[in-house]
Amino acid sequence: MTDLLIRGADLVGGGRSDLLIRDGRFVDPRDADGDVDQLDADGLVALPGLVDLHTHLREPGREDAETVDSGTMAAARGGFTAVLAMANTDPVTDTAEAAAYVASLGARDGHADVVPVGAVSKGLAGVELAELGLMARSSAGVRVFSDDGHCIADARLMRRALEYVRAFDGVIAQHAQDPKLAGAGACCHEGVISGKLGLPGWPAAAEAAVVARDVQIAELTRSRLHICHVSCAETVDVIRWAKQRGIDVTAEVAPHHLMLTTSEVVGYDPTYKVNPPLRPDEHVEAVREALADGTIDAVATDHAPHARHDKEHAFADAAFGMLGLETALAVVLETMINSGRMGWPELVKRMSIMPAHIARLAGQGRALGAGEPANVVLVDPAARAVVERDASASLSRNNPWHGRELPDPVVATIWAGRITYQKER
Repeated sequence: MTDLLIRGADLVGGGRSDLLIRDGRFVDPRDADGDVDQLDADGLVALPGLVDLHTHLREPGREDAETVDSGTMAAARGGFTAVLAMANTDPVTDTAEAAAYVASLGARDGHADVVPVGAVSKGLAGVELAELGLMARSSAGVRVFSDDGHCIADARLMRRALEYVRAFDGVIAQHAQDPKLAGAGACCHEGVISGKLGLPGWPAAAEAAVVARDVQIAELTRSRLHICHVSCAETVDVIRWAKQRGIDVTAEVAPHHLMLTTSEVVGYDPTYKVNPPLRPDEHVEAVREALADGTIDAVATDHAPHARHDKEHAFADAAFGMLGLETALAVVLETMINSGRMGWPELVKRMSIMPAHIARLAGQGRALGAGEPANVVLVDPAARAVVERDASASLSRNNPWHGRELPDPVVATIWAGRITYQKER
């Protein structure tokens, strides 16, 4: 592999530096010789590669919506060098063999690290534990387990799962949705808009009540708990309380919950049907504040591609989910950096360092220094563009940002020393 010299990148924390990559790692730039490829980074900020804790790649089973190839191309376009692939594939990733297969797809077709998430329960049915230990000991080395899309509603099963994963430093990532308070038909935040539209309502309490239960079980078991896609103020309050007690809980927020509100669904556009639902302004404000102060540890996309025939229905009948990988950094820049709520060091922590730490990814979220893995994204903080869904690397088009002007920051993404995305300049 030819050496790659990145010239004149601005580093988070101050200073400008050349970065030299050799054999997938950073080396001292003074060691550069004449035989190097060069990338001009004048005016660009160098960040550690982004890590997404929550990606749906759909392969195996729904390659009409997304594949490992297309999904990780979208990831590279968004500045990600690692994605955690959720378990709700077909077959479900609930065995060591299934986890190893997803990892092999990543090794063959991936444009970023593809890290399998194992199911907590067999078939995501919420009845019997999946092969947690075997998945952890497999070649995939699974450390994150989730029935995402399905809440682990049985408190006894949740306790057993938390007790089990403690032995190998695993974490249970909960999709918090009380099935009695927010049943199968719930598809809109419960409030004035759901009433006007005649859509089954989903109260914020359906999320917060499960989180309140689970943090106490995590305290009981002394295990690691992670809360997926926090969307409401009540959940933030519970997580803040749990952290004050020293409970080992982390949390993520999706980009769409940082910007979009319930008002988007007034036109019944199924693009905006997402699980958990978009919330009113006061909840958006609460999750922004929680991300800024560290109560919410990470941004995770919940990238959920769908084929047109699954999404283009009446709102109540359409599939849940929206795209997120290519625009996540843009949304965080717009809502958190450009607004002055966070600085670049905090962004690096929320989108690279903490996600890597939660997932126990030793080669991600690292400093851009000699000897470290060469995972880096170069960004132009001033660049902006109108989002065009047909320009997406994803196979799907359920893009909630279509037609909006947002930052367009990613200039180049480098994973393990290899350029996986480069914008024409």
